[in-house]
Amino acid sequence: MALAILAAALLHVGLPAKYRVNPAWVVPVVLTLLMGALIIGDPGRIDRQKPWLRVTTRLVIAFLTVANLFAAGRLIADILTNNKLFANNATGLLATGGVIWATNVITFGLWYWDLDRGGAAARAHQPYANPALVFPEMQHRDYAPPAWVPIFADYLVLAFWTATAFSPTDISAIKRWPKLLMMTESVASLGIGGLVIARAINILQ
Repeated sequence: MALAILAAALLHVGLPAKYRVNPAWVVPVVLTLLMGALIIGDPGRIDRQKPWLRVTTRLVIAFLTVANLFAAGRLIADILTNNKLFANNATGLLATGGVIWATNVITFGLWYWDLDRGGAAARAHQPYANPALVFPEMQHRDYAPPAWVPIFADYLVLAFWTATAFSPTDISAIKRWPKLLMMTESVASLGIGGLVIARAINILQ
């Protein structure tokens, strides 16, 4: 999870100045401070159920989400208003759109990871209580370890599939909030990907 947040921060810094939060150091510094507080508060396997740790975790994810929404909004506005920044640079447009899309996948993966079954700390104590997402390993115990529980990578895969296939594929959402979150992610992915690709094709023609 920490590596995913670091990757998302670096991706955001790599965006053109117009599409990132400026100055460039703001996002990595804020995320580093918040992540530092989380690691100090729970240096093990994220199993300490303290309200301030849960709030800080959501602040990290929310900050990353807002930063990426800012970038996506700027890019979409430029595409729709025929901005000249990428007027003759389809490669730059696709690269910028790809960075925003990838960051979007990471942020949604973090939200699924944080919200399912009360979060990582709650799952460490009651791994099978009140699931919102049912993974295939939970249904096919003959092919998975008896004590299998999802980790961040499983939620990241869910976010990737939702962004590319516009469906959770073999993972079932059995509560309303993940269904709505998946719908939101699919719409965002379709909007960003569709507009960027269409504009890039138009430039190349």
